[in-house]
Amino acid sequence: MSTLTRTAPDRRATPSRPGLARIVLARTRLELMTFFRERDAVIFSFLFPIALLGIFAMAFSEQVGPDGNQVDFAQYFLPGMVASGIALVSFQTMALTLAIEREDGTLKRLRGTPLPPVAYFLGKIGMILVVGVAQIAVLLAVAALLLGADLPTEAGKWLTFAWCYVLGTASGTVLGIAFSSVPKSAKSASAVVVGPLIILQFISGVFFVFTDLPSWLQNVASVFPLKWLAQGMRSVFLPEQFESLEVSGSWQHGLIVLILSAWLIVGLVVCVRTFRWKRRDDG
Repeated sequence: MSTLTRTAPDRRATPSRPGLARIVLARTRLELMTFFRERDAVIFSFLFPIALLGIFAMAFSEQVGPDGNQVDFAQYFLPGMVASGIALVSFQTMALTLAIEREDGTLKRLRGTPLPPVAYFLGKIGMILVVGVAQIAVLLAVAALLLGADLPTEAGKWLTFAWCYVLGTASGTVLGIAFSSVPKSAKSASAVVVGPLIILQFISGVFFVFTDLPSWLQNVASVFPLKWLAQGMRSVFLPEQFESLEVSGSWQHGLIVLILSAWLIVGLVVCVRTFRWKRRDDG
């Protein structure tokens, strides 16, 4: 009697592709590790706003604000430094990083891998959100503990801070992605990106009292998101009496949301239409 031998079919399991959320988390961790390895970028991003705030506090002793509700310079310029820090971490970091990665071929190589493009960008955004929160936490701690600045105690003001931070970071990030295609090379990226940002800081109420600027400069600054982000942060860190010192006599929260959201949408549209994975001379 013969014995029939059955051969079991080969049921080797095919490794399943990880989900998008897992890929994004892994990419965010990688971006964070890469960022913190660049010590120069870390020191500049974290210490620049703190150093400027400290200089203001030591160089200017007079009070700012309406009679009976004046604050010192460190308190008054804290909102501007917060807004400036957000711009540095979101717009500047994204624009410079992408310009460099395009120049050295990193973006081209990534485009040829199975990594979904959305995961790459979400990883960048995750890194910026984490770094931004850490930077602001350090800035506020130094301002409160060493410079005597008062931090808000009302929940409503922290809610305003939260949506200002989210909208400011989101718009700065997508605008950084869009602007990364402007520099012709990685060598020119620093000048092309940092130069305009410094000018915007000077005219947006970051380094000066905004209402002390000429009206035409105020109008120019009002076109760009940094002015509105700084104004939103002033509504968080300054007493309510300072609302009357704004150009319109109001914090204009609704207009801040509208303008920052509009820049977010504009940035997304420009990103979709102009973003390049390769250098201009690479076909």
